[in-house]
Amino acid sequence: MELHDVHQGINARKKVKRVGRGTGSGHGKTSSKGHKGHSSRQGYKQHPLMEGGQMPIIRRVPKRGFNNGAFRKDYAILNIGVLDAAFAAGTVIDAEVLAATGLVKGRHDDGLKILGDGELTKPLIIKAVKFSEQAVEKIKAAGGQAVVVPSPRPLVQVLTEAEAKQVSRKKPRGALRKLAALKS
Repeated sequence: MELHDVHQGINARKKVKRVGRGTGSGHGKTSSKGHKGHSSRQGYKQHPLMEGGQMPIIRRVPKRGFNNGAFRKDYAILNIGVLDAAFAAGTVIDAEVLAATGLVKGRHDDGLKILGDGELTKPLIIKAVKFSEQAVEKIKAAGGQAVVVPSPRPLVQVLTEAEAKQVSRKKPRGALRKLAALKS
């Protein structure tokens, strides 16, 4: 094979295989489906993992562990030692300030969590969703404040009355429950 042969036979506009158009076409009579059996019938679709009776690879490979990906919490985690080095005394620190300074990068849906590794030598006002016990002790010992703020990801979707009425036409029970939560 030469370099100029590489593109030979590669066709961007491949013609559709026309089946059931007479014996002369090569795909006539049974339309390349063979004789009888469920695979020759209309609507037949084979399971993607089916290997014709051989033990499928999904069953041959051992399974271990546990994956809770759908419910996993995604916090931006920082230690107080990092905050001590990056900020001056009396600074109010929250997720927006940390993102602006580049200490927190990317998307963290569940907010900020502060851990207690390192030393804190100056008073800082830190606003986060979660704090470890050790972090709270060190922040208070340095004369700062650990302010717990609500998670940026809401636990319950809150609707206005107009939105609840719009949804209630489709799903009355859920919308009424949300409307009751809104009024209380």
